[in-house]
Amino acid sequence: MPAAPSAHRRGSLKRLWRNIHLWLGIGLFILLVPVALSGAILVYHDDIGEFMSTPRGAVAPSKPTDIALAADNARKAAGDGFTPMSISFPEDNRVPLTIALRGPAAKGERPVRLTATIDRHDARVLSVVNFRNTFFGFMHVFHENLTIPDYGRSTVGWTGVAMLTLALTGLYLWWPRHGQWSRAFVWRRSPATSSNLHYMTGFWICFPLALISLTGIYLAWPQQGRDLLSSVAPMTPQQQRGGPGGQVIDKPTRSPSAIYATAAARPNSAVDAIFYPNPQTGAWRVRLREDGKAEPVTIMINDRSGEVSVVQPLSGDRTASWIRWLHEGSHSGEVWRFVVFLSGIMPAVLGVTGILVWLRQRRQRALMNASHGPAKTPSAVGDAAPAE
Repeated sequence: MPAAPSAHRRGSLKRLWRNIHLWLGIGLFILLVPVALSGAILVYHDDIGEFMSTPRGAVAPSKPTDIALAADNARKAAGDGFTPMSISFPEDNRVPLTIALRGPAAKGERPVRLTATIDRHDARVLSVVNFRNTFFGFMHVFHENLTIPDYGRSTVGWTGVAMLTLALTGLYLWWPRHGQWSRAFVWRRSPATSSNLHYMTGFWICFPLALISLTGIYLAWPQQGRDLLSSVAPMTPQQQRGGPGGQVIDKPTRSPSAIYATAAARPNSAVDAIFYPNPQTGAWRVRLREDGKAEPVTIMINDRSGEVSVVQPLSGDRTASWIRWLHEGSHSGEVWRFVVFLSGIMPAVLGVTGILVWLRQRRQRALMNASHGPAKTPSAVGDAAPAE
């Protein structure tokens, strides 16, 4: 009878995936949960940061901020050796500007980066901090590399692989057999609340969690991901950019005020960020928020001639940007951002409920063995599953 061997194979395969799901979740619980929670915190980092940096009762300025004066004040407040790298303009005009500065690097260490907060009314400096020493700075570093520079990023990448495996195996274990879909979405699939919570939240979050894990894997190995993506879609060759991480022209020809005025003159646009010119391109890079567009528009302004050109991203560049935005929950609407936030919270819920399910099953097997003696064919660990 072919049906019996087929059912036995299905049962064996399900036990295999159940054990993989169980031991990945339990074995990596102490790593998966902090990485996921730090990502959830970072989803609303900009909103929280803007709220905390905005003085109580702040109002929008009556005239545009003197950007050149703001940059000079930030340079003086940061100290000798610091150079402005970028200027960010929050969408809410009441929120202060932020200027990123790069300082000299000690031997064998990374350059110091400071962030100056600038009042929009009079361009005075409200504060200067080393972002890496702040709470959100630590969260960014922890989420990216666990504060372990050498192999932390790879560890986070493998954590993403584990999270993706948990999401897919969880979906497989949840999937109803024999078309019993009427039982698949009901709450009472088990007498225990922890089991029902694990099954139902696991199903509803598995798809976004799988997508966020997959995009996280790409971001954890950026060079390998870029090589893979560029093999199927054209991408702009890599080069140092004039952002906070690269070198910039020390004394550009044009002032940031002139660059802001040129960019702000574009119709239906608002300046989001200005990046100082680097020696490779000799051009200012300006990121704009344009009405009716989810993704930002980038223009380049030549530092000498003032010529303006619109950057037309290649398909690979646009895909790489969307991979990051989907992972961060940005540029994709408030609904998706909240889903990304929940995807960072749910691994903690699923981890705790999964451990409770496992402990309860162990107690039940121990009671059965004590009452009836050891079973001839012991079931696999974590054998309880959704209704089939």
